[in-house]
This record gives sequence, structure tokens and C-alpha cells, in this order.
Amino acid sequence: MQAHPDPLSRERTHLAASRSALRAMREDAEALDIRDVTANWVNAAVLQSQIDDRIKSLADLSHTPLFFGRLDYLHAPGADQAEGAEGEQFYIGRRHVHDADGDGDPMVIDWRAPVSQPFYRASKKAPMDIGLRRRFGYTGGELTAYEDEHLSDADEKEQTSRLLQQEIERPRVGPMRDIVATIQPEQDEIVRSGLGGSVCVQGGPGTGKTAVGLHRVAYLLYAHRDRLARTGTLVIGPNKSFLHYIEQVLPALGELEVKQATVDDLVAHVDVRGVDDAAAAVVKGDARMADVLRRALRSHVSMPEEPVVVVRGSRRWRVAAYELEEIVRELLDRDIRYGAARDALPQRIAHAVLVRMEQAGEAPDDRVQDAVARNPAVKAAVKAVWPPVDPAKLVLRLLSDGEFLARHADGILDADEQKLILWAKAPRSLKAVKWSAADAVLVDEASDLVARTHSLGHVVLDEAQDLSPMQYRAVGRRCTTGSATVLGDLAQGTTPWATRSWEQALEHLGKGDAVVEELTAGFRVPREVIAYASRLLPSIAPGLAEVKSVRESAGSLVVRRVADLDAASLAACVESLRQEGSIGLIAADARVPALAEALDTAGMTYLSPGEETTPDTRLTLVPASLAKGLEYDYVVLDEPAAVVDGEPDERTGLRRLYVALTRAVSGLTVVHAAELPEQLGG
Repeated sequence: MQAHPDPLSRERTHLAASRSALRAMREDAEALDIRDVTANWVNAAVLQSQIDDRIKSLADLSHTPLFFGRLDYLHAPGADQAEGAEGEQFYIGRRHVHDADGDGDPMVIDWRAPVSQPFYRASKKAPMDIGLRRRFGYTGGELTAYEDEHLSDADEKEQTSRLLQQEIERPRVGPMRDIVATIQPEQDEIVRSGLGGSVCVQGGPGTGKTAVGLHRVAYLLYAHRDRLARTGTLVIGPNKSFLHYIEQVLPALGELEVKQATVDDLVAHVDVRGVDDAAAAVVKGDARMADVLRRALRSHVSMPEEPVVVVRGSRRWRVAAYELEEIVRELLDRDIRYGAARDALPQRIAHAVLVRMEQAGEAPDDRVQDAVARNPAVKAAVKAVWPPVDPAKLVLRLLSDGEFLARHADGILDADEQKLILWAKAPRSLKAVKWSAADAVLVDEASDLVARTHSLGHVVLDEAQDLSPMQYRAVGRRCTTGSATVLGDLAQGTTPWATRSWEQALEHLGKGDAVVEELTAGFRVPREVIAYASRLLPSIAPGLAEVKSVRESAGSLVVRRVADLDAASLAACVESLRQEGSIGLIAADARVPALAEALDTAGMTYLSPGEETTPDTRLTLVPASLAKGLEYDYVVLDEPAAVVDGEPDERTGLRRLYVALTRAVSGLTVVHAAELPEQLGG
């Protein structure tokens, strides 16, 4: 396909024409007049909102390539790829662009379209009917290079793409960016897996699991837009800093409506002001607490001892206590939500009254049944037998009333476990309670026992290895009728209740049939750095496969023993700032105040996690507890022993250290005054 005397000029011409076509598409959307096509102001507002979103999605971002590849088909693609014709070329990009002035021919094909799939999957062994795959290189938004792979040429040697490597290793400034131009075959299989099934991705540092999860959302929204527009999608991350870091990925792919939240956001029924010690949090996060709550809730139901007598006009209709008991037991046996059963009870009692009316020769209809269900005698019976329960008050009583807890935890929690979660002093009122994060999850569980939680179409759960079984249940409630993408790394679990196996986690999530995929090829962390960090794996995750970096550059690793820790860490930051890209100074949480003071004294500007780096401010001071999921071109790790010592046990501390060691994309400098942990060879 090199017939043109200057292929690069031809591609630049196509880029300019594509940008012009995108501009015309945006102008067409902006020019839409909806004044005469809507029935009322509500419809007009909804339609205008949709048009505004369409306009936003058609934005031409100057530094974001409109297309990044080209496919030349040998023959017309199959029936499911009917856009193709023999010899036709397709430019692959982040969104579809068509010729607005001509016949609407596609100038850029959305990367999610079936016809684009060979860009990610085709190889010499399986060319997928592709004659040529072309990748494009950009500098500041300008097309500056291209690279060809002749997949049908058996004599041409298959080799690593130089442009692909350059894109992977490009310095990082600002939030996380998409990987749409560099998705690998094993990643693409996960991205394009169907909406019907759930997927769990075990991926070590730098394997791209977060990006895979986000691109899977974008793909599902493309392939199942109408369904997910009705049911909704949600991305769940470990903290606000992480969500801020990833929040630009989906908008860059044209998806503006996906919500983001932390687990704490999902269960925010109460104001969290307290903190549990680790032992109490482990028990509260145990799945057995769901059984304790269920028992405690159902204990509010009592068997009727008196009949219900309904007076209508001159007639009195009586439902005996034994018959009421049969109704109550039948509802309990059905094991439906507490609130739904409570709502059904007056209708069941009213139905029993209507049967008596019919036996007496009357012909009551549904309106009569509804009136009987609202009768004061029926309402009084329901309140006595099946009283309303406030979920927060239920949890308050469980955690403050030892006798109540013992009664409903009997045979589920032992005496020591009950003692761990029982508050030493009962709060004076509901408002006075200093709820912990684990308490909020219990309230969420109780809320779902009372009334069903709304389910979404698809949920992405990132850094899942840190969730407790009860937190998994809370997330699972949000996708009971939908599917989930679970992302994590067992070696990076840094909570006392961290996930020990994905099979157990998926059962708690309610997705026991999910497929578990493992990513072991590392694209971000350099070879030397990941090899150094992997020395910890036998201690923190025995049996877990080590990530193998596919990066050509080994990266830089410096381990430096020093006397003055603060000065040495700052000096390492100064050295790193001479390089291009972002710098993260990661330290044990207890060390952060001292380092912040040292940076201020030295006049070095720095950011906190979640704040966006800029060309002028590229250094971020990162507490080790917030480092998970973040990436920096260069990392300075301050005092590894302090990172380990900052956790309640050695295994958790070593896992926290593993996370900190694997945040670097180009280089890592380890600065220490104390001995290194022996697992690192210190």
C-alpha cells in the first residue's frame, strides 16, 4: 500500500479531512432545532440534554489522535463485518467519523466495531484476512510517523512494534489516559467479552487491568447502549484520589454518563465518624454478619394472639388468630424482603375477609379489598405483628445490647467475636452514634433485608482484593440482575480482611459463575523494578504468577543506604525531576508530615494524590496507604521498613511495600536509613 509517492502526506491529508468531517458532525448537532418536535417542556429538556451530550462527545481534542491505526482487508469482511469491501481500508480511532458532505461514508471506524477487532487480534499466524496493519505515531497531536505490518507476507519477520513501545513508555503527566491504541490481544479478549457474563481479572502491577476494565465499560456501552442506558453502569474504586486519577479515560472514549463511586459512597446511609480496630473490623466484615442481621430483623415478627375484626356497615368480619398465624408463617417461609412482606400482610388479611364476604353471598371487588387492607383494625394488627424496622436502629441495637447480640449471634459468632464488636458504651441516641465504615456496610445489609437495593446493568469493581466479604455483598446488591467486571491483584491486598481467593470473593459478590482471567504480561513497570518487587511474592502471595515485563527498556533501579533520610529523599526527587514526566515521592503515612515540612523548607512545590500534575508541578507526595492504583514515571520510595512497620502485621506491611515498589513506569529510587526488609535481600 505504498503506491502514493508520500504516504505520510496522504495520511495527514486523511487526518485533516477526518477532523473537518468531525467538525461538520458537531456543527450539525449544534444546529438542531427541537422547538417543533417536542410535546412539552419536559420532553424538550430531555432531548436537549441528549443533544448537549452528543455535542460534547463530538469534541475534537487537539492532543488526542483522531485515529491511531489502519487496516487493509484482503477481501470483504464476513456478514458480521458487512462494512468492508475487497481492498477497502479502515482507519481505526476513538470514535466513528463519517463524511458529512458526501454519502456518509466512514472516515474513521470506532475501535469497538467488529471490523476493528483485527487491529488488536491479528497476527502472522492468524492474520484475520488483513493484508496490512498500519500504526501511526503522533507528536503533540500531529501525525509524524507510521509503521506497517504485512500480515499476509510470510517472508516478513514478525517483530515488536516500535511505535507501540513508544506509546506504552510515553511519559505521564496528568490523569490516567486510555490505552485504546495499545490494547493487547489477551486484553482485547476481556474487553470484548459479552455483557451476560461476569469477569474477574487477576492482574499484577502494570498489566493494565484498570484500563482493561474501563475499556470494557466503553465496549459494552457501544455494543449494548440501549440496555445499559436503561439499567446504568457504575465504576467503583478504592478512594476519591483513585477515581479522580481515572475519571478522564471514559470521556476520552466518548462515554460521558458512567458514574463513579467508592464502596463507602454506596453505603452512605449513616455519617461515618468512628474507626474500628482491625480485629473488630474483621468480624464486622465477615459474611456471617449477614445471618446475624437476618435473625435480628426477623425477631421483630411476632405471632398474632388475637383475632382481627373488621367492621363494614352493619356487618362484622372476623379472621381468627390461628388463621392470621398461618398467613404470617407463609410470608416468613417465602423469605421475601421484610418490607415487602409487611406490605403484603394487610392484603392477605383483607383477602381472608373477602373470602368470608363471598361465602355470605356478597360480591366484593378489588376496591373493597383495598379498603379492608386500610381498615384501622387491620393496620393495628399489622403494626403489632410485623412492625416497621429502621435498619440503622437495628444495627445500633445489635452493637450496643449484649443480650440482643448474643441471642441472634448464637451459633454464628463465638463469645470472643461478639465481645470484639460490642460497643463498650451504648450511645444515648441514633444521632450520637460514631459509626465506622464497617458499621455503614452493616446498615446497608440491613437496608437490603428490609427493601431491595436497586440493581444496575453493569458494575466495574477495581482494587477488589481489599474488600471484606460484607463489602462484596454490598457491591453485589448493585448488580444482582446485571453483570460485573472485577479487577484486582491478590498480592496487593493491604487490609486485614483482604481477599484470599477470587473464588471466595465471587461467591460473596453473588457471581460465583464468573470467569477468572489472569494477566501476567506487564506493560508499565520496567523489568528491573518488577523483578525487585517480585522478591516479596513468596511471602505475600505464594503460588501467584510473577509479572513478566514486556518492556524493551529495563528501566532504572537505584537502592541507596543513607544517613540523613529527609535530605536524601529530597535529593532523589531533584534528580528525578531532571527527567521528563511525573514523580511520586511515596512514604509511610507516618513519614509524610516530616517530608512535607522538608519539601516546604526547600521551596519544592508538590501535590497531594488526586491533584492533577502539570508541566510546572510534577512532584506528588503520596502516603503509602493511597498509592494503590496510581502511577508515576519516576518514584522515590522513602524508608521501606517504615512502610512495613506502619501496618498491623508483617504480611500486610509487605503487601503495602509491594504496592509502593510497583508504582514506577520508568525508574525507581529506594532511599533507606534502616535495614531493608529481609525479603528484599536487606
